[in-house]
Amino acid sequence: MKKNLSVFLIFLTLLIVTNEVSFATIYPLPPKNSALIGKNIIITIPENNKLPLESFAAKYNVGISNMLEANPGIDLFLPKSGSTLIIPQQLILPNASRKGIIINSAEMRLYFYPKGSHTVVVLPIGIGQVGKNTPMNWITTVFRKTINPTWTPTNKIRKEYKAHGKILPTTFLAGPNNPMGKYALYVGRLYAIHGTNVNFGIGLRVSHGCVRLRNNDIKYLFENVPVGIRVQFINEPVKVTIEPEGSCYLEVHNPLSKNQKELNSNDPVPLILSNKIKKILLDSKSKQKNIDEMIMARSGMPVKVN
Repeated sequence: MKKNLSVFLIFLTLLIVTNEVSFATIYPLPPKNSALIGKNIIITIPENNKLPLESFAAKYNVGISNMLEANPGIDLFLPKSGSTLIIPQQLILPNASRKGIIINSAEMRLYFYPKGSHTVVVLPIGIGQVGKNTPMNWITTVFRKTINPTWTPTNKIRKEYKAHGKILPTTFLAGPNNPMGKYALYVGRLYAIHGTNVNFGIGLRVSHGCVRLRNNDIKYLFENVPVGIRVQFINEPVKVTIEPEGSCYLEVHNPLSKNQKELNSNDPVPLILSNKIKKILLDSKSKQKNIDEMIMARSGMPVKVN
């Protein structure tokens, strides 16, 4: 269950957030024998708070799913004044080549490794709904980039909307009504990394398979990513690293629901550690009790387990 939330209710609430303040989070790239980056931030919700969680997520450039994992029980619509909020900005780099763009659907983050910069840029993303999945095991490239893209819904999408009483135009022209926003990077024939025309959906499964970013983030990506850059899609809910001094850190996210039944269930989606991760944990002499607690909590934050 990847946060069983009503997209309609979220939409109504988060539309009140009109000022996007997010910007690309840039980390120094650690040595090859290290994968732990950043530090978490703890803030206090201001007195007389009237802002939803999305406002704080956007301010610190974090997705809604990451905020909910790090702060179980937090009020999505109106975080309590005076309460503390963890901003999960410490993370483990994915187990993938440190080049180009890596999109990890499971944690709803995009990693961009600017060539020759010795940095990694981390951006929160929205991904495809259940049954309209964003790719999870695919290597491709950015075929082209477009400012002010148009969107032509497929016949299947038009029929889907019509069944709910909404008639879509044949083509969405560039402008405020275009759900692709102002910038688009096309990866393959059917998918794009693009912006949005609404202030919600980052850290949620709301698209028809494309990768959605906040508008400031897609602008940054558009201006810094060249056509032809390598793009790898992965699905890695569990990440692990043994740091140079021997500390083993484990980061566990809620796996993506595979179907509507799993999405609607109150039970957590089953999580099975790969043999490779099991071996790393064994070699690091990690404590099974710590591992079990991490799998249960699924906080989305790295925790030392040995």
